[in-house]
Amino acid sequence: MAEKKTASKKSKTPQSLVIVESPAKAHTIEKYLGPGYTVKASMGHLIDLPKSRMAIDVENDFQPEYITVRGRAKLLKELQKDAKKSDVVLLASDNDREGEAIAWHLNNALKDKTDAKISRIVFNEITPVAIKEAVQHPGEIVESKVNAQKARRVLDRLVGYNLSPLLWSKVKNGLSAGRVQSVALRLICEREEEVENFLPEEYWTLDADFAKGKTKFTAQLVKYKGEAPELKSEQMVNDIIKEIQSADCIVSNIKQTEKTVRPKAPFTTSKLQQASANRLGYTSRKTMQIAQQLYEGVNIGSNRVGLITYMRTDSVRISETALADVRKWIEKNYPENLPAEPIHYTVGKAAQDAHEGIRPTYTEYTPDSVKEYLTRDQLRLYTIIWERFVSSQMNNAKTMTTSAEITAGDAVFRVSASKITEKGFYSVIKLLSSKEDKTGNLPSLKTGEKITSDKFYPEQHFTQGPARYTDASIVRTLEEKGIGRPSTYAPIISVLLDRYYVTRSNKQLVPTQLGRMICRILVESFPEVINEHFTAEVENNLDKVEQDELVWNTMIADFFTPFKKRVDEVMESVASVKGSLDEPTDKICEKCGKPMMKKLGRFGFFLACSGFPECHNTKSIPLAKCPMPDCDGEIVARKTKGRGKEFYGCTNYPSCNFISHFKPIDQYCPKCGWFLVEKFDKKNGSYKSCINPDCDYLHSADDEEKIIPEAGNDED
Repeated sequence: MAEKKTASKKSKTPQSLVIVESPAKAHTIEKYLGPGYTVKASMGHLIDLPKSRMAIDVENDFQPEYITVRGRAKLLKELQKDAKKSDVVLLASDNDREGEAIAWHLNNALKDKTDAKISRIVFNEITPVAIKEAVQHPGEIVESKVNAQKARRVLDRLVGYNLSPLLWSKVKNGLSAGRVQSVALRLICEREEEVENFLPEEYWTLDADFAKGKTKFTAQLVKYKGEAPELKSEQMVNDIIKEIQSADCIVSNIKQTEKTVRPKAPFTTSKLQQASANRLGYTSRKTMQIAQQLYEGVNIGSNRVGLITYMRTDSVRISETALADVRKWIEKNYPENLPAEPIHYTVGKAAQDAHEGIRPTYTEYTPDSVKEYLTRDQLRLYTIIWERFVSSQMNNAKTMTTSAEITAGDAVFRVSASKITEKGFYSVIKLLSSKEDKTGNLPSLKTGEKITSDKFYPEQHFTQGPARYTDASIVRTLEEKGIGRPSTYAPIISVLLDRYYVTRSNKQLVPTQLGRMICRILVESFPEVINEHFTAEVENNLDKVEQDELVWNTMIADFFTPFKKRVDEVMESVASVKGSLDEPTDKICEKCGKPMMKKLGRFGFFLACSGFPECHNTKSIPLAKCPMPDCDGEIVARKTKGRGKEFYGCTNYPSCNFISHFKPIDQYCPKCGWFLVEKFDKKNGSYKSCINPDCDYLHSADDEEKIIPEAGNDED
């Protein structure tokens, strides 16, 4: 009987425990591996630095003091129990520094609780082939990668836990500062100063309608008396019109230019965030959240599929397997646009090149074939990833641009139109197409032929100052300056918004009064740290640590001694500005009768009783009077539950349920008395409009009165 038991035990299928970071990923991978494999999620870091104290031993080579993350002890014990029952444990956290650190901590927490062999596996895509390949070739944890993550974590903790108390002392309790976020804040604040200091100058342009037979086209004045026109006033434009309106209009020059347009490389993280912001209007955070869903797996019919490769990458490298897959698809669908050889793109010098570029895992999963299984947001993001990758392996496109010049007296007008002569990679570009890709038409024109002028269009303009940063442009700038890495671009923006150092206005990032005050103190006090060169140098040093070319403790020691000395000096020398943002108001506290003060909190300004701490009464700042008949309430900012969007509602809710999705400004409509709001659209820019849907009153940006039908129904 004992022999039978032994034989049975020997034939038992080995049990393998695979630990990934997220439940969605676990669900997908478990389907691929089948019997004998249990896949569990660590839910990110289980072991980390405590939040309540610095936990860095500066006297002992800056060793970090790690603890089990609050609320994660139960999950860790479950994983230890699972590991004890397993023959093999495979640590499958993400293939980056954070993922390597998670694997390292898990290894330390599990190795004394199990006899199982613990190994590390990595993969770039969640597909059956990639997962099974990774499982068959387990490796070891890369210590140098763990040290790079440890160095960044320790450095950020030392900076944050020394600068934050300084801000509490000098500005306001509860503030915080970070090494990378403070540099991004500096960039945004400096751009805001440029915007404010810019003085626009007036200039004019002149367009004219010309006709050949029944065909009309519009051309722009490009030369006057042999030189580029400098039209400073309306009078100058009108003088030219008077001079040339009766002159003969002759086609004086026709030029055709052929242009070869090359496809772009597959997306990196930063390029995906930029394209997503520009084409789809998504924030960096939203882009990465959706990309994570596509990477971890979605249900396509009865199959669960990871639709894209890992979305945190600075490389445009593509695997040979993926190149063969996409070339097979192009050969079947667009054989005339398949290059003779695969196209390889140059990886940037500063790229870590740890992962491939972002691409679909299977080319055959076209956007049309999967659209019924995806949400609208998932489909749109997947579409631009698919289009960018497939087009990157197709032939160049060719365009023909025809430019015609029309001479009228001393004036020369020019018009251009382009048409695609060879579609090439444009064959698969739809959602990613830009205005530049659109074509126009001109009538057939010959040099020397006479045409007629129809109408002139003088138009006033003002020179445009520097644009505020958007999600797309700040990510591009951070990447160009070597600030941060693919995994940090979205969190940098999110932290600045969450801390109320920056707000979004019409998709632009605008520093708040608090953000500018903090930036001024930090930049004046720590110019060597809060600057792009230091931050980029830190990233280079972290890369050296990962490549085993630099010892992480040495890197921290070189920084910390002079930094700590400077913190102590600033704490003694810089004057406090506490309370400088508080303002008295004429509002009276209904609880104790004392005046209310306008104060700054974590989420912006609010009203607080001046009798604090005896009276704790607080309320939102009224932005306008409620426009509803027989309601004496006021409109205040509100937020939906969770991380919901801000909206504006009446203080008498629920008896008054008036809401507005546009922020009131301190002006009221002269026609109906409702409050005005600021709206924005691409056609009109920023403009003021009455919130009353039945009122057609509208202000332009320069406060000139206009009447536009149904203005109240315009969408942001």
